Amino acid sequence: MHTLLFFGDSLTAGYQLRASESFPARIQEKIDAAGLAYKAHNYGVSGETTAGGRQCISSVLARFDKIDVFVLELGANDGLRGIPVRETTQNLQFILDAVRRAHPEARVVLVGLEFPFDLGPLATLGGGRLGHYAQEFNALFRQLAEKNQVDFVPFLLHGVMGQRHLNLPDGVHPNAEGQKILAQNVWQILRGVLGVTD
Repeated sequence: MHTLLFFGDSLTAGYQLRASESFPARIQEKIDAAGLAYKAHNYGVSGETTAGGRQCISSVLARFDKIDVFVLELGANDGLRGIPVRETTQNLQFILDAVRRAHPEARVVLVGLEFPFDLGPLATLGGGRLGHYAQEFNALFRQLAEKNQVDFVPFLLHGVMGQRHLNLPDGVHPNAEGQKILAQNVWQILRGVLGVTD
């Protein structure tokens, strides 16, 4: 059985949902339907930042003799906290390097995010710095993917962010229906990584 590891925050964990409703669990359903010998492991931790992921990545990687595919989804909480983009980028690079060292044969998929606010009139605050931050934040994931030559999901929350009926009452975390769309967004890239051709 091959190992597929999802490493992320509340978006991966399936915040306030049953484990079976998280997008990694929905992807396991797609894997099973395709007859693939992969087991998905969900290491999503609600509230996790890239700094937190950096601290615990080595211990998580050490739990597995072999990881065949590693899916990295972190950064949303950095954006919410206004963590400098350079720091987020450095932390994600550290995690990517750790995976490469511990499991050099693993295929890596980086999941892209976009700044988690509808900027609207806020973009003019602080001389436009918030808008500039959003641009830098949105770009960092693709830049990292290209630099590290890893597979890339452009935007995890595509079709879900800002859609009230697809999110929990907090307006931030996807509900069960929203998680199905997250699974589809990731599957569009992951299916090729896993060798699904139809």
